[in-house]
Amino acid sequence: MRIKHMFKKTVRDIRGEEYGNTPEVPDNLMRKCNACKAAVFADEVKQNHYICPHCGNYFHVPAYRRIKMVVDRKSFTEWDVHMEEQNPLQYKGYEEKIRSLREKTGLDEAVVTGKCTIKGTPTALGVCDCRFMMSSMGEVVGEKITRVFERATKERLPVILYICSGGARMQEGLVSLMQMAKTSMAIRKHSDAGLLYVPVLTDPTTGGVTASFAMLGDIILAEPKALIGFAGPRVIEQTIGQKLPKGFQRAEFLLEHGFVDKIVEREEQRSVLADILKLHENKIPDYGQSDNSDMEMKYKSDNAESTETAVGDKRESENTIWPEFIPSGNYTPWEHVQLARAKTRPTGKDYIEALFDDFMEFHGDRHCGDDPAVIGGVAFFHGKPVTVLAQEKGEGTRENIARNFGMVSPEGYWKSLRLMQQAEKFHRPVICLVDTPGAFCGLEAEERGQGEAIAKNLYTLAGLTVPVLSIVIGEGGSGGALAFAVADEVWMLEHSVYSILSPEGFASILWKDSKKAKEAAAVMKLTAADLYQMGMIEHVIPEAEPVSRENINDAAAYLENGIEDFLGKYGKTEPEKLLEHRYERFRKM
Repeated sequence: MRIKHMFKKTVRDIRGEEYGNTPEVPDNLMRKCNACKAAVFADEVKQNHYICPHCGNYFHVPAYRRIKMVVDRKSFTEWDVHMEEQNPLQYKGYEEKIRSLREKTGLDEAVVTGKCTIKGTPTALGVCDCRFMMSSMGEVVGEKITRVFERATKERLPVILYICSGGARMQEGLVSLMQMAKTSMAIRKHSDAGLLYVPVLTDPTTGGVTASFAMLGDIILAEPKALIGFAGPRVIEQTIGQKLPKGFQRAEFLLEHGFVDKIVEREEQRSVLADILKLHENKIPDYGQSDNSDMEMKYKSDNAESTETAVGDKRESENTIWPEFIPSGNYTPWEHVQLARAKTRPTGKDYIEALFDDFMEFHGDRHCGDDPAVIGGVAFFHGKPVTVLAQEKGEGTRENIARNFGMVSPEGYWKSLRLMQQAEKFHRPVICLVDTPGAFCGLEAEERGQGEAIAKNLYTLAGLTVPVLSIVIGEGGSGGALAFAVADEVWMLEHSVYSILSPEGFASILWKDSKKAKEAAAVMKLTAADLYQMGMIEHVIPEAEPVSRENINDAAAYLENGIEDFLGKYGKTEPEKLLEHRYERFRKM
């Protein structure tokens, strides 16, 4: 009877229905899991990363336990302890409440901050603790988080914040609200310094915290089924007078709607965070030798006489990486189109697997969704980080449909835009794999601004101060492809095609008969050989036989050597010269 009474008291005292059902585990008690109702031992739960061993339900993790789970042993040094607490509204009983919570939890406030290493990488760390007033954000919480970013900026450290919160602290009124602005401004300075910020959203993350530092990360992670939202579910239901759908505002809902990059199981978080930190080490990558003068002379002006190789001229046959292109067979343009569309042809994800190491995919456009027609993330190429963007058709009918056959929606262009901007911030080259029949032309896409989304990609790629390489691996359809191909160099596989629109569309518009697609292909000059001769692309990757998933290694080996050469050529180029080179490349067309 006594244990039953303690169960009820724990649930009643720790949290309410508004924030879900994942109370922290009391010390030295056996209790029921509030998800599956099974009896669990506290020690067993602690050893299992605070996860119910029966149903996988996540319990809250106290701050110092969380730190122990994530950081290297004995590497954590705490910052800003024993900060003086204020009562700006002179709210009755507030000071007594703070003192009581300090005694009960052993915490000074709702967040613990400091410096540590995670698998050897130094980082600033902050961990919220729901036991302290639901980790609501008052002046001290805002001050401690602001100081984390200020100190991290000074010491050039990345920041990781484990976040849970009921929102702004009501007892501090407008002072609490101002912490939203204060923390956001500190994060902006940290970001402007080119430094990484990774928030990890846990259950619950709500209110003013969600509307400030929780959603301002470069990469946003979340725990499974965590409640994440601005207004709490009870408030929404009372406001609109409707019952919310199952899963609303949970981490999976946020992932589907483009607001988090990854959902990471608790047992994997230390490894995932270590990998992210390694991909974003605070240094400008060295991609090898660069000869700026050679690059500047590569494109001769219309009136100048030059003995240098220009776009459209035959390449020097003695170049061991890029020998003169010789077609591997006598294919018609329409046959090239058919090969580019072949179901056996490798897609973007196949080339990512073949060319890059430790690829980590990130999701979401931070607007409204995550487009599966675009795969984007960060990987290592020969030990150096690069940003990879791929238009993805999928393999097999089910995946083709799920990825909309590679036809990109505004969400896909916004996602790629976000990752391009991240690449610039962290000095990473951008490698784009182009394979799309064209941008998705549907009612929803137009309503969300398809044209504007493509235009923003063109505009952003034009101004990136990092090297950009685009490779057409299948179909390069119209503006939907060009949004991934404003680059320093554009390459094509031999049987890929790149055109103003599909041959069917060309025939339909000009000849009012889409059945004349074969004839249209013959006049469109859409093959790699045609575009190479016209000076529209720099290189053609030969296909001794049409590339397939079975023989992808030959094409991948050719590409690997070419990418290494590209990064060596452009990797150390001064930003101004890189931008001028990219401008002149398109200015001559």
